[in-house]
Amino acid sequence: MPWRVIQFLFLLVLGAITGYQLSTSSFTGACAGLFLVAIGWSIFQQYKLNRLLKWLHRGEFSLRPTRVGDLELVVDKVIRLHRRQQQLNQQSLQRLNDFLSAIQASPNGVLLLDDQLRIEWCNQTAAHHLGIDMQRDVLQLIGNLVRDPLFSQYLKDQNTSEELVIQARDSRPESPRKISLQLFPYGEGRRLLLSRDITQIEQAEVMRRDFVANVSHEIRTPLTVLAGFIETLLTLPVTEVERNGYLELMSQQSNRMQTLVNDLLTLSKLEGSPVPSKTEWTPVMVLWQQCEQEARSLSALLYPEHAQSISFLMDDSVKEIEIAGSRNELLSAMTNLVSNAVRYTPEEGSIAVKFVLKTGDGIEFSVEDSGPGIAPEHIPRLTERFYRVDRSRSRESGGTGLGLAIVKHVAQRHDSKFSISSQLGKGSCFSLKIPAERLRANVI
Repeated sequence: MPWRVIQFLFLLVLGAITGYQLSTSSFTGACAGLFLVAIGWSIFQQYKLNRLLKWLHRGEFSLRPTRVGDLELVVDKVIRLHRRQQQLNQQSLQRLNDFLSAIQASPNGVLLLDDQLRIEWCNQTAAHHLGIDMQRDVLQLIGNLVRDPLFSQYLKDQNTSEELVIQARDSRPESPRKISLQLFPYGEGRRLLLSRDITQIEQAEVMRRDFVANVSHEIRTPLTVLAGFIETLLTLPVTEVERNGYLELMSQQSNRMQTLVNDLLTLSKLEGSPVPSKTEWTPVMVLWQQCEQEARSLSALLYPEHAQSISFLMDDSVKEIEIAGSRNELLSAMTNLVSNAVRYTPEEGSIAVKFVLKTGDGIEFSVEDSGPGIAPEHIPRLTERFYRVDRSRSRESGGTGLGLAIVKHVAQRHDSKFSISSQLGKGSCFSLKIPAERLRANVI
């Protein structure tokens, strides 16, 4: 700036001297020289300023303007400010993209509505939950796309303190799905709509209620029997034979409750304890002998007059194998399968228990019986807690409805596969496949 002032004053002096020398009237000539220099200076500065203004208007900050003279300082300052602003814009855009990516990755749906409840933006989860196409439905009224009467009333009330549960767009009778929605105000009249798939939560709640109801029902029946016999023994005179009969029935019911409680504790332990390590090894022969002993004892107890035909078959190559995992859990799963076969196979029926080596695929423990068989629609649900094909038959045989649930959990905890095959009137086969990585040859 000082240099420009000096330059301007120098030109004025030069113009005054030139006008003084060229004019006949020295004073008038000097004034004319000063005026011409001032006009010329102003025109030149306006020319440079116009070029600078055009450059600024075009916004081509990557190309420097020419012939702007001493306004180069302004150009440099503008370019530096522009570059700084570009950096800030890029950082802001990156943060925005990161934020949108995080929302897109969210398991919950996020939908932005304007002050008229029109869709401005939503993530893929919300689009899936509500059946929205963002390319097609942007700026559409959300109430026109989600045609649920409950949702329409919810939008009308705008009760942001509570959530709304509706059927998902892809919900089907055979696989129902439910979506939770909640509206939140933000900005100037805008709304934030959050969606959440609560199908599994609802199913878990139903399972919890069913579990409590089933446990209560299973325990209530023997308790009622025990209470009735105890009241009879306390209030009525009974003979020795009657008393012994009552005590025997009471013993059966107490054993039934004890078995139920033990199975519940086993399930609780399986669900709450760490996965068995692969450092504990159990010989197959130990499991085999225990299963055979329990099967024959239970069969003799249930059918003392007409014994079942029970065969135990094992490959010679399996006898020297050990299994990595919890001995108690493996024994519980295998004895459950064997005892189920004994309980549900009629008198003089046949049961085949096998341990077979599958080359490159581990070993398979299977229990095949000649029982009544199971209808195909029941097979997928057999591992559910307390699920029974025939409730009365299960209670007569002393089952708790938890055995196959225990087998399923043990299989999962030992990287194994539990499978069921059955035909009505021909019997069933339950198999437990233990992978090769959990096996080794007996080193003892």
